[in-house]
Amino acid sequence: MDANNDLSQCPVTATMSMIGGKWKPIVIYAIGDKTRRFGEISARIPGLSRKVLTEQLKQLEEDGLVSRKQYNEIPPRVEYALTGLGASLGEILNSMAEWGRKHVLEAG
Repeated sequence: MDANNDLSQCPVTATMSMIGGKWKPIVIYAIGDKTRRFGEISARIPGLSRKVLTEQLKQLEEDGLVSRKQYNEIPPRVEYALTGLGASLGEILNSMAEWGRKHVLEAG
């Protein structure tokens, strides 16, 4: 890539604008191919506060990567699932997981 190229048109920049940050890829990976309740997602990500998880889920929903379904029940029940767009990131995240297993976890 030429140093003078406009990185706003870079496909990696476009992808990172949607899934960048410390927690978004992990939240997407934690939801995986299942519909999950908030507590399930939270339990799968130790160290992530409920406040930050709420913020991340909201941003992912706004970007069309996660769907949120709220049931009119008592107690309230909310379920999250990846949209088609979010699920399309599965191959990327699985590759990242494999790379991490091979080069970080096994190397450490």
